[in-house]
Amino acid sequence: MPAKHSPLLALFLTYLRLGFTSFGGPVAHLGYFRDEFVSRKKWLTDEAYADLVALCQFLPGPASSQVSYAIGYLRHGWWGGFLAWCGFTLPSAFALILFAYGLTALGDTSGAGWVLGLKLAAVAVVAKALWGMGTKLCRTRTTVTFALVAGALVLLFPTVWAQLGVIAGGALAGWALLDQPPAGAGAKAGKSSLSSRTGFFCLMTFAVLLIGLWIAAAFSGSRWIDTFEAFYRSGSLVFGGGHVVLPLLEESVVAPGWVDQGTFLAGYGAAQAVPGPLFTFSAFLGASMNASPTGWLGGLYCLVAIYVPSILLVTGLLPFWDRIRSNQAAKRALAGTNAAVVGLLLAAFYNPVWTSAVISPRAAAFALVGFLLLQFWKMPPWALVILSGLAGWAVL
Repeated sequence: MPAKHSPLLALFLTYLRLGFTSFGGPVAHLGYFRDEFVSRKKWLTDEAYADLVALCQFLPGPASSQVSYAIGYLRHGWWGGFLAWCGFTLPSAFALILFAYGLTALGDTSGAGWVLGLKLAAVAVVAKALWGMGTKLCRTRTTVTFALVAGALVLLFPTVWAQLGVIAGGALAGWALLDQPPAGAGAKAGKSSLSSRTGFFCLMTFAVLLIGLWIAAAFSGSRWIDTFEAFYRSGSLVFGGGHVVLPLLEESVVAPGWVDQGTFLAGYGAAQAVPGPLFTFSAFLGASMNASPTGWLGGLYCLVAIYVPSILLVTGLLPFWDRIRSNQAAKRALAGTNAAVVGLLLAAFYNPVWTSAVISPRAAAFALVGFLLLQFWKMPPWALVILSGLAGWAVL
């Protein structure tokens, strides 16, 4: 019996080490995974790994977390996926829950220099993400137009429905207007133990929860259901990586008054300083809420809520991925969606990130120096966050 469980324990410990050491954001995480699982352990070929990454980038949600779960799942089934998720996600989640307790113990820190430093670090990090995504995903006049129109619409109509509308509109416009992408090549992402029937069940469960939770939240009046629905919806509808979850979460928790905006941005800045996925920011928000669920239980509750859709989508689509990735219409729609996501992030960069942090010429200079260090001097985001907190405490 012990020998049977040792591969699962070894997998968990491998992911736990990655969870404690994977600084640098989702692109860096994918590099860490390739070194570990392709080069060192040889669980996947380069071609299979590239296809797995392509699947997770095709889906909404946090791509690096989805890749980590998928590798664990393909290796040891459901338990492998679950332990991979726990090992990679929980270190940063617990660190951010502790940070939330620290902010609560300190009381009102909205005017503290170190909090403003964290907010300005968030300005630099989002600007870098916007720069990188824009140059990668908006290379033509048409896709630039998609992005800027999407950003303008979200700024004019700052609701979650406008955000969902520009994502859907980007997909439709991409399908109708963008050029046919070149056909891709590559090996299969690996043999999944999921049957097509089980995959279809996971996809149906994802859709039923997305609609059912929305209806339940509208009629139940339960704060617990409202919270789970808000985080589940955010995890279901975020294309383009962890930074893009910012406007959806801001609309979900700041607009109704569950978390104040200063705490929201301070936590977002702190999330840059910890290893692991940015979606663990949800654990900080859950622990910081002003009514149940709150504390460590609220943090874990919101963490699970935001990740359930990603797990359902990955396990649901693995059996069908070979057919999807060869569909040219799907590729055009995805390109349009990605361009719209750049516009959504542009709107979030202005409000709330820029408007709440850049409150003086000195703060603007602070943010510009942070962007310089990140983008051109390649300072790690976690190092910039620590430096910004200390510098804000000293000079702001």
